[in-house]
Amino acid sequence: MTTDTTTRGAAPGASAPGEAVLDARGVTMRFGGLTAVRNVDLTVNSGEIVGLIGPNGAGKTTFFNCLTGLYVPTEGEVRYKGAVLPPKSFKVTAAGIARTFQNIRLFANMTVLENVLVGRHTRTKEGLWSALLRGPGFHRAEAASRARAMELLRFVGLDGKAEHLARNLPYGEQRKLEIARALASEPGLLLLDEPTAGMNPQETRATEELVFAIRDQGIAVLVIEHDMRFIFNLCDRVAVLVQGEKLVEGDSATVQGDERVVAAYLGEPFENAPGAEEVAEVEAAEAHADTPQDAAPGKENDR
Repeated sequence: MTTDTTTRGAAPGASAPGEAVLDARGVTMRFGGLTAVRNVDLTVNSGEIVGLIGPNGAGKTTFFNCLTGLYVPTEGEVRYKGAVLPPKSFKVTAAGIARTFQNIRLFANMTVLENVLVGRHTRTKEGLWSALLRGPGFHRAEAASRARAMELLRFVGLDGKAEHLARNLPYGEQRKLEIARALASEPGLLLLDEPTAGMNPQETRATEELVFAIRDQGIAVLVIEHDMRFIFNLCDRVAVLVQGEKLVEGDSATVQGDERVVAAYLGEPFENAPGAEEVAEVEAAEAHADTPQDAAPGKENDR
């Protein structure tokens, strides 16, 4: 297992209050002649929880993939703390952006602790020779890495199950473990893709409290979610994507009161809205573009 070089603390990747952590400008993603995301701007500041909502097929996950290096945007750019992000997912993770996925992607046959230790790979420096020689420096770093992983498991309430296999955890706890693994990379921005999907109300409430606790550590959060009560209780701002375009952005009251948002969720057409045939073509193109890859953190593909 790799070794830790980050000093322990509440949130080593946290930013100064009010700092723009994420700045996405004009992000467009085309699959051949089909446009799944069109000219989307979005900013997330430190200390904020921002929601991204929209009907099925709106382009939310495609936009997430553009932010995290799984897709290279056809047009536009994504900046993290002012620097343009490299078009590689593992480099995006190393820069300070971590994410979870709509479908849980844990290492099922590894322990809970081992899953979190894998998430430390972008914050390690011990090379091959150090690992092979296993000198005192290696052992000290390995111990520090395990201590930080246990700290994160305590944070999400899983420290008592550190030696359990990930596959044996209940569904809600697997979601918590995936969040702990993402936090292991010490991000300044955490992206959550439908974190409450499949959860009961009690689990959803626990997830809400966990996200607030993450925010309180200075980590900005961007979340996709279909549970509107969850998203409006949680978020400082909400952006709505419809057919790949940002329809509106604002606080919960602004978004809930927008007639175009209501129409979009009811399936009613609005001015210049594409037809169902075009929407189906975009969804098919997105599905075709996704190819299964290794499930290692920072190297996954989505869906």
